[in-house]
Amino acid sequence: MGRRGTAFPPAGPALATGGIQPGIQPADKPTRRKRVSRQSVFELLGSAAAALAVVFLISVLFGLSASFGTFILWFILFLAIYGILCRRNHGVLLGKDRLATVAVWSGAVVAMIPLAGVIGYVIFKGASVALADFPHFFTSDMSGLSATAPVTDVGAGAAVIGTLEQVGIAAVLSVPLGILTATYLADSISLFARVVSYVVDAMTGAPAIIAGLFIYLFWVQPRGHEGKSGFAAGMALAVMMLPVVTRAAQEVVAIVPGSLREAALALGAPQWRVLVRVVLPTARVGLMTAVILGVARIAGETAPVLFNAGGNDKFNWNPFVGQQDNLPFRVYQLILQPSINANRDAWGVSFVLVLLVLFLFVLARLVGSSRPGRRLIPIRRRS
Repeated sequence: MGRRGTAFPPAGPALATGGIQPGIQPADKPTRRKRVSRQSVFELLGSAAAALAVVFLISVLFGLSASFGTFILWFILFLAIYGILCRRNHGVLLGKDRLATVAVWSGAVVAMIPLAGVIGYVIFKGASVALADFPHFFTSDMSGLSATAPVTDVGAGAAVIGTLEQVGIAAVLSVPLGILTATYLADSISLFARVVSYVVDAMTGAPAIIAGLFIYLFWVQPRGHEGKSGFAAGMALAVMMLPVVTRAAQEVVAIVPGSLREAALALGAPQWRVLVRVVLPTARVGLMTAVILGVARIAGETAPVLFNAGGNDKFNWNPFVGQQDNLPFRVYQLILQPSINANRDAWGVSFVLVLLVLFLFVLARLVGSSRPGRRLIPIRRRS
């Protein structure tokens, strides 16, 4: 018996499991359907068929030809019929939810169609060239390129090495600086922070050729012909990558719960340790997404490399000395030549570029998918 005669519930399995009986869903965990019901599929397909029948009837009566406008008319009628059907069968709230779901999925499909078309066409045109004498195209250079040289005599190996080194240099220069700037912008509301934010926004929309000309005038031109190198191209790419990483990282750092920082500061941790051990590990996945966006921004750029790398038909493993090749720059050079084989080589290099960007994205996702606080390289602590 408790106070005022209140009886306590008997101890049992419910209390042993934290007050949740087996088979009962917790109140704070919503129940979600794992599969789409058959009725929902029939409603979706029936609405699409009904809208198609109405469009066909209108085209017969008014003599309309099949065009993009006809597809838009069908989609509008489909949404209207599907919305009315869901509202009558399931109510207003569920009808709005299903309409929003269809709109979101439709937008995703529309966005994926051109992307899939471009990637599919590059694979169709370039896979046969790159895989003709595998792995020769991935390990050789363009020193044997001529008007009559077959595609099996050349390769994109030198361009792959140049692209990896230049993107790596850009990442080393821009990622730490971008994350530190993002942390400052997320924590400060001073006048200087607002000025830095405006500069970052302006740099985000700047054309790629501006970054290339800036590094060319600052680094390459004072050194003459010897100024062109992979390092110069990497600096130009870093100028383009920095605002993208900064803006994306700022949004990620800003959503880290303030209670985590306050708890660490209350325990006596200095500001730098809170940043290194609490904020950045918590936002690791979002920061890797920011890095992916930055790499996607610079991986296919040609103008900065054209001004600063110079291009090289042979391998150059040292990005600090001598001109260096690059995949987008190599595609630009090959596509301008009148030779048919050179144009086929350009498609092969484009295919290698797509594979390289995909590999970098997967690698970044694997690095960022580890849970906060986990060390990628285990280090034994001293007692």
